[in-house]
Amino acid sequence: MTLADAAATAINQCMNLQPDETCLIVTDDEREAIGEALYGAATAVTDEALILRYPPGEQHGEEPALPVAAALRATDVFLAPTTKSLSHTRARSEASDAGARGATLPGITEEVMIEGLDADYEAIAAACEALLDQVGRATEIRVTSPLGTDITVVPGDRPWQADTGINHHPGDFSNLPAGEVFVSPETATGTYVVDGTMMPHGRLDEPIEFTVEDGYITEIGDDAIREQVETAADEVGRAASNLAELGIGTNVGVTDLVGSVLLDEKAAGTVHLAIGDDAGIGGDTEAPLHLDGIITKPTVYADGEPVDLPTA
Repeated sequence: MTLADAAATAINQCMNLQPDETCLIVTDDEREAIGEALYGAATAVTDEALILRYPPGEQHGEEPALPVAAALRATDVFLAPTTKSLSHTRARSEASDAGARGATLPGITEEVMIEGLDADYEAIAAACEALLDQVGRATEIRVTSPLGTDITVVPGDRPWQADTGINHHPGDFSNLPAGEVFVSPETATGTYVVDGTMMPHGRLDEPIEFTVEDGYITEIGDDAIREQVETAADEVGRAASNLAELGIGTNVGVTDLVGSVLLDEKAAGTVHLAIGDDAGIGGDTEAPLHLDGIITKPTVYADGEPVDLPTA
C-alpha cells in the first residue's frame, strides 16, 4: 500500500465521500504530505474539496483558529491530519453536531498512515460489537495488569462508544487509523501503569505509574507528563487532572506497538486511559489536553466477569 492508496481508503471506504458532497482537509505544516494525499483522493471524487493548512498547535486539544472551526461546521465530510489533535476540541464536536461526518488523524506519520489504513474494517467493526456486548451494560469495569495496574472505573450514565473507522452517516466521527471501544467514566479509583506508548515520550522504555482518586489523577510518576498537566491546570484548575477515558483496542490488524499513540491505542487487546478533556467523548470536563497512555497485557473485568479481549 502507498500513501495515495491509504488516502483513497480513507476517503472512499471510511468516509464514503460522494460526488455531490463537500470535503474539507485540515492539516498543518508538519503533515502537509498526508494532507495533500487526502486532498488528491478527495478531488478524484468531488469538485467541492478544500484544503486548509496552518502552523502546528502547541497542545493536543487546543482549539483551531475561528476560520478553521467555521469551515469544519460548514462541510459534509472532513479529515484532519494534524500534529496536535483536534479530536477533543469544541470545533470538532460542533462540526459533528452540525452533521458533518469526519475523522481526525492526530500526530499521524506516513508510515502509520500506510500501516494503519491497510486494515479490514469489517473485522474491526465485528470486534467492536463483540466487546460492546460484554462491557456495554456493566456498572463497573476493573482493569489489572502484571506491572501493577488495578483500577476500577464507573461509567455511570455515560454511553460506551465504538470507533470502527466507518463513517457513512451524518455526524459520524472517528480517529483514523480506527479500532477501539471507549467510555468517559463518571468516576474511577485505583492505580494504572502505562508500559506501552504515551506522549510526549512515544514508546516507553520504563513504565509510568498514575494514581487515581474519585475520578482525578493525584500522582504522576513522570516529570514531563506532570508538567503538561500542571500547565493545563494553570488554565482550567482540577479539570486538567480528570480521568477522561477508558478505551480498549479492537484493531485486529495492529500486531506491534510502534510508538504512535494514534495507532498503538487501537492495538487489539490493549487498554488505554486518558487524562484531561472528555467533553468530546460523552463527558462534561473541558481541558486543553487529552493524554492517552497504553497498557499492554491487561485483564479486564465487567461487573466481576472476565472480558474476552480481541486479539490480532
